[in-house]
Amino acid sequence: MDILSLIVATLFLSIILNIILKKFDISPIVGYIFTGAIVAVFLQDINQSELSHIAEFGIVFLMFTIGLEFSIKHLRKMKKEVFVFGSLQVLVTIFIFTYIANILFSFDIKTSVIIGSALALSSTAIVLKVLNSNGDIHRPYGRASTGILIFQDLAVIPILLLITILANDKANITDIILNTVYSAIIVAIILFVVGKYLLEKFLAYVVDTKVEEIFIASILLLVLASALLAHSFGFSYSLGAFVAGMLIAETKYKYQIEADLVPFRDILLGVFFITIGMQVEINSILNNFFLIIFLSASILAIKAILIFIILRIFTFTKRAFKVALTLAQIGEFSFAILSLATANHLISYELNQILIPVVIVSLIFTSIVLKYVRVFVDIFYKEKTELLSEPLIDAQIKDHIIVCGYSLLGQKIVKNLRDQGLTYIAIEHNREHVKNGHLKGDIVFFGNASAKAMLEAVYLKNAKSIIIAIDNDEKVRLIVESIRNLNNSIPIILKITHKTQIDDLKDLNINYFINENELTAKELVKNALI
Repeated sequence: MDILSLIVATLFLSIILNIILKKFDISPIVGYIFTGAIVAVFLQDINQSELSHIAEFGIVFLMFTIGLEFSIKHLRKMKKEVFVFGSLQVLVTIFIFTYIANILFSFDIKTSVIIGSALALSSTAIVLKVLNSNGDIHRPYGRASTGILIFQDLAVIPILLLITILANDKANITDIILNTVYSAIIVAIILFVVGKYLLEKFLAYVVDTKVEEIFIASILLLVLASALLAHSFGFSYSLGAFVAGMLIAETKYKYQIEADLVPFRDILLGVFFITIGMQVEINSILNNFFLIIFLSASILAIKAILIFIILRIFTFTKRAFKVALTLAQIGEFSFAILSLATANHLISYELNQILIPVVIVSLIFTSIVLKYVRVFVDIFYKEKTELLSEPLIDAQIKDHIIVCGYSLLGQKIVKNLRDQGLTYIAIEHNREHVKNGHLKGDIVFFGNASAKAMLEAVYLKNAKSIIIAIDNDEKVRLIVESIRNLNNSIPIILKITHKTQIDDLKDLNINYFINENELTAKELVKNALI
């Protein structure tokens, strides 16, 4: 079969499968894996090595988009979730599974460490996509899950390096580590200099052309060039893309870049999972069917218990239970780890053929249950440990005013609206402010004002206007972009503290800027002259 026929057949099969699976709320990732498995059964002469090179760029773009969210500011806000929860989860899980593989299954220590490392990871692609779509990513359990996933994604880099070290028996480990450190310093310096002194200017010139395809092509260039630079110094393509994402995260173009690259990332990720499916041998699954099911159930249970115990030390039982169910599966990066370990003869081909279906089963499990985590947990735990008011408002509501932010200023705005008898809905992300609003009897909903689901829940399409009473310009930009994507004509009123914000935010099509310092100055002078 020629390459074009193969592409057409694969696309057709993946679309049909995903349409069917969507009716059962199963992730497209499972559909892609099934597609690869079916194609591999009927076409034995596929050059998988060439497809694997293409598919690897799905992981590259996934790591780049993760890097976009991994700024220094982001780290400071989530340091506990990332470095405490994340590090404990990865280290404890690796240790336990390594011990089980070594003692119970009698694998040598190298193989056991690889197995433990692969099983410690969870699915960033599935979990974040579901948490984003159902609005749970900003709940406390969603935040904890995201923090752990970020650390897991960082842990992939040393795990892949560890495989290289373990595969090279003759090499001096000290020399490998020193060479790796030197290379990392050189790559970091190059990317830092480019990011600090050239990147912003380069993107500014590109944006000034006002040609969308040039902007997208420039981002592709930055991602691929960073990946190539890292690879030329002995690192993975993914590491270079991740660092590029971190650099761009510090620019004002990160949100537009993220929106433009999501289709590329998802399509290439689809190719990646199709190639994973092509590695599955049906005969191996049939011969080891009960073993695969037993291992899948055991790993899911052990991993969930470990995550629950770790989280329970720091937080509520209910929240720990949610995070444990959310992250119990084995992630997509495990495929890359197992593939590299097999290529370096650290695990046998036969073992790989058992572990790959185990990972796939865990992903199917996650695809089915992840959307119902809160419903399932609420059956056993009735008490409220997470403050989130569900939008219980009439679908017929219209001409209301949405207030984004319920801090001191937001509270005064709401009071004025209420005193004038105007219909309003406030959105706030701080639990204490929301609680305070409920005590006052104000209509305040806990949530992220930039989330599409949140804006739709407060009936943005029927609203009269939106007041944004938030000080963080980065959050303001994200909120306004989300609003404009849903309703391009609704008036937006923004509170600012200095005139330079108008220049920084003028591209957002904001209708009114209210400068609080100017208003305060006028009132002070007015009262001084009485």
